Amino acid sequence: MAQISYPKPPFPEQPQNQQPGQTRPMDPQPDHGEMTYKGSGKLAGKIALITGADSGIGRAVAIAFAREGADVAICYLSEDEDAKETARWVEQAGRKSLLLPGDITDHAHCRALVAKTVETFGRVDVLVNNAAYQMTYDSLEDISDEEWDKTFSTNIGAMFRITKAAVPHMQPGSAIVNTTSVNADSPNPGLIAYATTKGAIQNFTGGLAQLLAEKGIRANGVAPGPIWTPLIPSTMDPEKVKNFGLQVPMKRPGQPAELAAAYVLLASDEGSYISGATIAVTGGKPII
Repeated sequence: MAQISYPKPPFPEQPQNQQPGQTRPMDPQPDHGEMTYKGSGKLAGKIALITGADSGIGRAVAIAFAREGADVAICYLSEDEDAKETARWVEQAGRKSLLLPGDITDHAHCRALVAKTVETFGRVDVLVNNAAYQMTYDSLEDISDEEWDKTFSTNIGAMFRITKAAVPHMQPGSAIVNTTSVNADSPNPGLIAYATTKGAIQNFTGGLAQLLAEKGIRANGVAPGPIWTPLIPSTMDPEKVKNFGLQVPMKRPGQPAELAAAYVLLASDEGSYISGATIAVTGGKPII
């Protein structure tokens, strides 16, 4: 198969005023694998719960999982239009979807996500903790205590809460995949709160893999580099959006579709001896 030629910067000005942003206004449109991902039964009969599944990486993972044979619980904040589009692709693949809107900084909601998934599908085989929040700041003094706490509650606090709720419903052979970031190893100073949470996720995942090994549950991470998702135009200034992705050797942002195979591997039985690992999908920028 010929390699797809993906867009390179500069990109048009396209500010979005609400986080985590929406897919429809983006130019170019992100590729989630809608026309390209082909499944082969790697997740046949499995039940997956994916946070941040309305758009971006989460949508690409949901599409791939469905085409690999999984039913998918689609967790998201409030982007109903994007979430329904993800559900449409899941159902087009012949699988069932479950839409679960709500704020994962709410402790009770984290537990409810798992409870509703189990009520609908009977169990959780794959948990993908992918939802994240970020904002760009040029100085430490500009970051309020509330902003810092919100970033931590969304990115690592919710991951702990959802994982804790899900593990009792997971059988041996189940898998947890956490979205970390190249920022865990090479923190962007303008994203210091976000980058700090990603370092915490890296450590959480490593500890989790060891803690859950005796239960037969694997835990791994995927570390994306710059990926073209709604979070970018909704949280970065226009100049950074215009040149987004130029900082890596491939000189372009990755598309959500380019991460899907890593999540499938870590979720599937083909990754049965992989736990405590991080797969870097960074456009050529190494992680340590």
